[in-house]
Amino acid sequence: MSDKTEHPPIPEKFAALGVRNSILRSLAELKFIEPSEIQSLLIPRALAGVDILGQARTGTGKTAAFGIPILQMAQRGLATQALILVPTRELCVQVQEEIRRIGQFTPIRSVAVYGGEKIAAQMKHLKTHPEIVVATPGRVMDLLDRRLLSLQNVRFVVLDEVDRMLDIGFRDDIRNILSRIDSIASRRAQFEEQRRDGDGDSQAQAAGPVIESTHQTIFVSATISDEIERLARKYMKEPVEKLIAPGADEKPTVEKVLQRYFSVQPWDKYRLLRMLLEREKPELAIVFCRTKHGADKLATHLKADGIECREIHGNLRQSKREKVMKSFRGGKFDVLVATDLASRGIDVADISHIINYDIPEDPEVYVHRVGRTARMGAEGKAFTFVMPDQGDELTRIENLINMIIPEDKIDGFVPRPPPEKHPVPALMTGLAAGQAAPSPPVNPKAGMRLGAKLPPGRRRRR
Repeated sequence: MSDKTEHPPIPEKFAALGVRNSILRSLAELKFIEPSEIQSLLIPRALAGVDILGQARTGTGKTAAFGIPILQMAQRGLATQALILVPTRELCVQVQEEIRRIGQFTPIRSVAVYGGEKIAAQMKHLKTHPEIVVATPGRVMDLLDRRLLSLQNVRFVVLDEVDRMLDIGFRDDIRNILSRIDSIASRRAQFEEQRRDGDGDSQAQAAGPVIESTHQTIFVSATISDEIERLARKYMKEPVEKLIAPGADEKPTVEKVLQRYFSVQPWDKYRLLRMLLEREKPELAIVFCRTKHGADKLATHLKADGIECREIHGNLRQSKREKVMKSFRGGKFDVLVATDLASRGIDVADISHIINYDIPEDPEVYVHRVGRTARMGAEGKAFTFVMPDQGDELTRIENLINMIIPEDKIDGFVPRPPPEKHPVPALMTGLAAGQAAPSPPVNPKAGMRLGAKLPPGRRRRR
């Protein structure tokens, strides 16, 4: 028997893009076999040093698309030569972790800095002089104002999900940061010109080698608005390359996800969830609740029943949320109970199931929830619990996604009559305390039972 350790085969299609062996080795271990469309477009052009405005959907491998070129071109020992701006704390941690994994066989180091945590703790990481800094714009401005972060060495600037950063109010911070980097680059160019000309500037003559005067800028976004175009024209150098992954400019779709709904009375929701988890045996599942209190209570009941799960919502400390997400990505537990707000920025590639324990009132939220599964060509399922008075919510979702969601049944699940003596906990109902649950499973406006076929001549409005 051979004692030699067998390594996974090198992903040849990434090698064809110009990726180095040290990074190819980590890609092989991470089971990156074939580059996604945005990776095929962006990696070679980024390696060529051009400024890029890229458009691709969430979940298509954008982080690796810009992370691989930066890891390959970064110089060891030059602090903060790459600055990657992201909209949320969760995405900040996630992007840094993926870059760390892709660069595990390179000497390049990365850190994540973001709001919501004490600066002192993050300064310990910055004092190690990492080559790559992943950060939220607000925290960067805070560090700059306190003179705790220098942009002198920046050679690569990435704005990831720039559309979201603008939407949530980082407009001024982004412009300020980009302007500072441009100003530093301009002064550095003048300094180098003086040194080359030998005009007698002793400081320039004694300075020795310095980094290049230009920097590369990459914007990546799910949508490209006129404002983003203007931002690119102002802060990028010509020629700017606009790279659009196929299908990126289409409306987000959930058609690749197997979608079903269950008609359920409020007092039966938890029992139905338990039987659904038993039937499906998900590899990784997110169960969505409308409220933080509901998520806490549901997770408590699942844990009491022996289900390996954790909860994530806005009341958790950031360090706790990071720990939960790291464990979830690592497969330490199977079920994550989450609220919509807390789940923003979460991008886990292998989610097999989405369960809408509480149906969202906004159909767009449904699309965002369900879009977290079936990524990168994988299969995914989404199940939605619909109570008797929620037929309108289901219809609005169907109108948005332009498809009828079939009803599902679980063998052995028998609806129970309403409890008479004991009030139903708000956890199980989604109703306010003391609010009576409606009895017949009827869509009040359509006047028909959930899951029933449309009467002759009636069409759903598109």
